[in-house]
Amino acid sequence: MERTGRLRVRCRGGGADACQRTPALALGVAVNAIGPNLARRFRGFLPVVIDVETGGLNAAKDALLEIAAVLIEITPEGLLRRGETHAYHVKPFAGANIEPASLAVTGINPFHPLRPAIDEKDALTRIFKEVREAVRRHGCKRAILVGHNASFDLGFLNAAVARAEIKRNPFHPFSSFDTVTLAGAALGQTVLAKATMASGLEWDSSAAHAAAYDAERTADIFCKVCNFCQPSFAEAEQRAKSLGWLDDNNSNGNGNGSGNDADPSSPVADENHP
Repeated sequence: MERTGRLRVRCRGGGADACQRTPALALGVAVNAIGPNLARRFRGFLPVVIDVETGGLNAAKDALLEIAAVLIEITPEGLLRRGETHAYHVKPFAGANIEPASLAVTGINPFHPLRPAIDEKDALTRIFKEVREAVRRHGCKRAILVGHNASFDLGFLNAAVARAEIKRNPFHPFSSFDTVTLAGAALGQTVLAKATMASGLEWDSSAAHAAAYDAERTADIFCKVCNFCQPSFAEAEQRAKSLGWLDDNNSNGNGNGSGNDADPSSPVADENHP
């Protein structure tokens, strides 16, 4: 089935307040002072779910056809929930390979006249703008990709960034959270559909293999597994404080909670090693 769709910014799964944004933090303000926060929860990194739909498995040669980013929010109780979704149809780059077998799985017709696709660079620029704003809003230093088979999504993201010659990528260049691993450990399931249903959520097979839908389900699983771990995180946080790694004026253990994009080659405070 062909999908024509449209560009979307959606807020689903978080109730009436799902799209309320946390007030921006002044640089230098300790985010710990206002209670639970994502900077402290993930050592200064902001988890952002990314899903891509592609024309094949080769990130260097095959087309990027859809990309979706789902932001993660945190409640006053320290629980994670799904935030905004930003999703775009993408025009195949010049010379891109598109495998018919991949289109049979996704149902995408890349050249449908009603498909509102935009250039790779435009799609990435729009998504990165939202991600950078979220990084600053949560007092983090950079984003870290969450994906189901995360290396696949990160590989296509990095390849598209290189093609578009984008100099400032808010995502960590090689580290990620993989919900295949998390779901396998917590739920006993590694397939996205089965992991979703095993977690008690609904799965719509007719909507699957759309970047926005798959990213939202991945975000739901990530939040659920992290929330399962909340008691152990609270215990570990106290242990980190006793070891001197964390205090009330240092939310991520390295004194850098400004949310500025850092050069991944920078030697500052384990920037390359979450």
